[in-house]
Amino acid sequence: MRILLWHVHGSWTTAFVQGPHTYLVPVTPDRGPDGLGRARTFDWPESVVELTPAQLREAEVDLVVLQRPHEAELAARWLGRRPGVEVPAVYLEHNAPDGPAPATRHPAADARGLTVVHVTHFNRLMWDCGARPTTVIEHGVVDPGPLWTGRLRRAAVVVNEPLRRGRWTGTDLLPYFCEAAPLDVFGMGTEGIAAELGVAAERCSGRELVQRDLHREMAERRVYLHPVRWTSLGLSLLEAMHMGMPVVALASTEATEAVPARAGVVSNRLEVLHDAVRGFMAEPERARQAGAAARAAALARYGLPRFLDDWERLIKEVTR
Repeated sequence: MRILLWHVHGSWTTAFVQGPHTYLVPVTPDRGPDGLGRARTFDWPESVVELTPAQLREAEVDLVVLQRPHEAELAARWLGRRPGVEVPAVYLEHNAPDGPAPATRHPAADARGLTVVHVTHFNRLMWDCGARPTTVIEHGVVDPGPLWTGRLRRAAVVVNEPLRRGRWTGTDLLPYFCEAAPLDVFGMGTEGIAAELGVAAERCSGRELVQRDLHREMAERRVYLHPVRWTSLGLSLLEAMHMGMPVVALASTEATEAVPARAGVVSNRLEVLHDAVRGFMAEPERARQAGAAARAAALARYGLPRFLDDWERLIKEVTR
C-alpha cells in the first residue's frame, strides 16, 4: 500500500511507519505544520517518502490517514480526490475531547466514508462520532529496551509546553511533588520551569531532548511521574514502562487501564501519590520490581507487533 499521512505526532508515526507499506508524507518549502516532511529527531525507515503537493497530484495513493480537521480539504485539493469518497480514508483521533461530555461532537462525525480510529477506549467513549463507524487501535511502542537504572534519586516527568497547558497537564501539581523528590521535566517549553513555578532550581529542572537522548536520561531517574489530569494516553508513559521504570500516575483518562497495580501507584489522592514517589526514592529494590512489572505489562499490551497487526486488519478492511 501507499499511505498518505501528515507528520503530526512524531512518536506515534515512528511506530506506524514500521509496517510493510510505503508512507507518503507531504513536504513544503517552509516545512510548516502541513509540510513538515520526514522527522529529524526520530529514526524513520527509508519507506517514508517526502512528496510535495505537486507530486502528490500525480501520486498513487491507496489510503489517506487524516489526523486534523482541515486535512480532508487539504487532501482533496492536493490529490484531486476526496478522502473517504474517491480514495479510502480513516480519521485517526489522537486526543480526548477538550469539552465536557455533552459538547464533544467529533469533527469527522458528519463526514462521508470515514472510519474514526481512536487510540484509547476512553477517547472512543467520550467522543460523539455520530453515525460514523469507530474502532480503537491502542498505541504501539518501538521498544527502547530495558534501560532503567534508577541511579538518580529523582523523578522524570515528560510533557510538552507544561506552562501553557497548565492544569491540563498537572503543571500546578509539580511544586507539591517537588517536596517528595527532585523533578526533571523533559519536553518542549520546559526551560526555566522552576522559576515560573516558584520553586528552587535544584528541585525542578526543565530540558528538551531528542528521543534517543531522552530515553537514556529518563532511565537514570528512579521513577516516572505522570501528573496529567486530562489528555490522551501519553506515549512517554508507555515508553517509560517499556524501559522498566516504576510509574506514579493520576488515575485519569486511560492511565488506570494502562498501568497495572504491580507496576506502580495510580490514584487520584495526591497524598497517596506523594508518598509513592517518596517510597520509590527510599526503596530502589521495590522500584526495580515495579519497573520490571511495568515493562512486562507494556510489552504485552502496547508492543509493536500487536499495534501493526491491528492496523493491517483495518487497512485491509477499509481498502477492500
